[in-house]
Amino acid sequence: MVAGFTVTPSSSICRVCIPTACRLEARGKVPAPRFLHNRKQAKRRSATAWPLKAGLWDSLKSGFLKTNNNTETVEPPSTPLEEEEPVPEELVLLERTLPDGSAEQIIFSSAGDIDVYDLQALCDKVGWPRRPLTKIAASLRNSYLVATLHSIIRSPGPEGEERKQLIGMARATSDHAFNATIWDVLVDPSYQGQGLGKTLMEKVIRTLLQRDISNITLFADSKGQQTIFAGHI
Repeated sequence: MVAGFTVTPSSSICRVCIPTACRLEARGKVPAPRFLHNRKQAKRRSATAWPLKAGLWDSLKSGFLKTNNNTETVEPPSTPLEEEEPVPEELVLLERTLPDGSAEQIIFSSAGDIDVYDLQALCDKVGWPRRPLTKIAASLRNSYLVATLHSIIRSPGPEGEERKQLIGMARATSDHAFNATIWDVLVDPSYQGQGLGKTLMEKVIRTLLQRDISNITLFADSKGQQTIFAGHI
């Protein structure tokens, strides 16, 4: 029997016969739609692909990659080594006996051991304008190097007292690689003229060179005018 088509009435808007629905009626078996066949194939493909993905995930979790039947260890990313802190230096620059019999030592230190009140008192002695103590503390904390000169006076006798006084300071900021700038170089006026300022600068520059920083600048204040001296050591 020949298959027949049933045509539903078309739209009467333009009076053109356009089929709007067709139905296939035939005896025998109707061919299975292709999309069912494709879904079966997709299921088979996903069933075979999933164990591969799962196996790869398991190998990644265990820290191994399997390629061409060869096992290669996946090393974890290496962490950068921590930068070693420079060892502070402390040495005696000068030893002398004072007229009253007490002994005095002038000590240079790069440990940055300094009290903000002592620094403010030293700034007052050299005539620098007062600055907030919080900002002084922040400048010291954010410096790369803080060098100091201290006078330690010991009274004569077996039970002599010891008095420690800040008489000089210089600090430096740096990028920790190539460049450094020296700031706030000051020496107690009663200790000026003895070469202590020059020695302090030499020690600061030498300390920076030992830390492999060779481009060093100096920010100085001369008679109220700020001047920058630069040099490549």
